[in-house]
Amino acid sequence: MPVDRGEIVEAVGKALRIGRKRNFKQSVDIIVVLKDVDVKSPSGRLREIVVLPHKPGKLAKVCVVAEGDMEVRAKNIPGVEVINRQQLLEMRGNRKLAKKLAKRCYWVLVQAPLMGLAGGILGPALGPRGKAPTPVPPNANIEDLVERFRRSIWVRIRNQPQVMARVGTEDMSVDELADNITAVVNAIEGKLGQGKIAKIYVKKTMGPPVQIVA
Repeated sequence: MPVDRGEIVEAVGKALRIGRKRNFKQSVDIIVVLKDVDVKSPSGRLREIVVLPHKPGKLAKVCVVAEGDMEVRAKNIPGVEVINRQQLLEMRGNRKLAKKLAKRCYWVLVQAPLMGLAGGILGPALGPRGKAPTPVPPNANIEDLVERFRRSIWVRIRNQPQVMARVGTEDMSVDELADNITAVVNAIEGKLGQGKIAKIYVKKTMGPPVQIVA
């Protein structure tokens, strides 16, 4: 279903205008309703990391599991929580600690040699929240990766044939939000194929949905 940018811009503008003013910064979300998609079949599964053109307003918490040089560099990145091998081992058998980390960290980037350990310890806590440890090569530029993931979101189908995703906040420009929505739509069509999108809605957290006509 080709989506005209002008229609996206019009719908976003309307969604930002309507609804009562709230005393907090509202997120801007899209709801993509799918058709002819069997969520129980392999072809109907969708779980993609989408890098948005613009940071989606509220920065998602990034945690880095690393040791050595990567640990040192990650600790110098503002707002990043770093877990080293010893701290990771201390979570083994302590579900409460692992669950707390899974709750506060949207992204968990794991230095590749620690992936097996992190998967076993953190995986059971991250999985139910729709998250997963993400491996990074030992020689990766962790600064660039953190910046990339701060512009990224999960785009996934759960139990219903639809996708719900946060594409920004109400203080972003209409064009920025339209760019981010386009990136999500392209990712869905790239994975599921053309003709699988029935309807798209955009809304603020507490605002009414506005349909994007396609």
